Amino acid sequence: MKDGSHPGGAGGGRRGFAAGAVLAGLAVLCLAAPLVEAVSGLDPDRVDLFARFEGPSFAHWLGTDELGRDTGLRLLHGGRVSLAVGIAGALAAALLGTLVGLVSGYFGSWVDATLMRFTDGVAAAPLLPLLIVLAALDLTKTGLPPEWAVSEAASVVRIVAIVALFGWPGTARLVRGATLSVRERDYVRAGVAVGAGPVRIMVRHLLPNVASPLLVAGTLAVGHVILLESVLSFLGLGIQPPLPSWGNMLSNAQDLMASAPMLAILPGALIFVTVLAINRLGDALQEALDPRSPSR
Repeated sequence: MKDGSHPGGAGGGRRGFAAGAVLAGLAVLCLAAPLVEAVSGLDPDRVDLFARFEGPSFAHWLGTDELGRDTGLRLLHGGRVSLAVGIAGALAAALLGTLVGLVSGYFGSWVDATLMRFTDGVAAAPLLPLLIVLAALDLTKTGLPPEWAVSEAASVVRIVAIVALFGWPGTARLVRGATLSVRERDYVRAGVAVGAGPVRIMVRHLLPNVASPLLVAGTLAVGHVILLESVLSFLGLGIQPPLPSWGNMLSNAQDLMASAPMLAILPGALIFVTVLAINRLGDALQEALDPRSPSR
């Protein structure tokens, strides 16, 4: 083609835009959950045993669950929790991994060797068994205030902390590799020559140049964290009821597949669509930011 573009680039851009639109729509709907609750006059936690398993109606657009709670409203509130955990967990892991990768790549020598061996050790740990053990830990026995340890916020913070503790090695390796390449460039050497300190060099010169692969990795990590939260919640070790998440809604519906399959299909479909859209958006960002991509 005369302009040097690649026919797959436009298609990839359109798919990336579509994925972004889907994610934006889901985020807006979930953020609007309190407004929907106020307008409809419904309470997502109010139990009404006389309204169990109702089908879609004007009052309950997606019907009710096994306790008579509005399914649609709980899906919106569950989306707020699942998306928040995904974004916060991926961001925390990215920050920790970026710090380790920058320090390791910039200083090299024994610092690099020590940090990378530690990174390899964390990456080699059996992730799911460790996550299950940590998620099952009784926070009231760790010295935390009992009223906070059993709160809804504690279950969210625990998942984010677990993801941050074990989800950073991939980001650290990625940032280290990019840092090793960038630190030898002339402008970095010039900064060192004029007396710039390591922190200034890393923040002003190295970090902006490793931001592109970091952005792609962080985007893809959000989908991974959402799946991880869903698995832990499905096992009863994630977000604890009555706070809804797509994972624990799916867990609660596993015994109702024969009588009320939509209670499992709806949260499962939202998890599937969200993770698929995030992965597609990450692929589109990689194509757009990679100078070696045929679409550029």
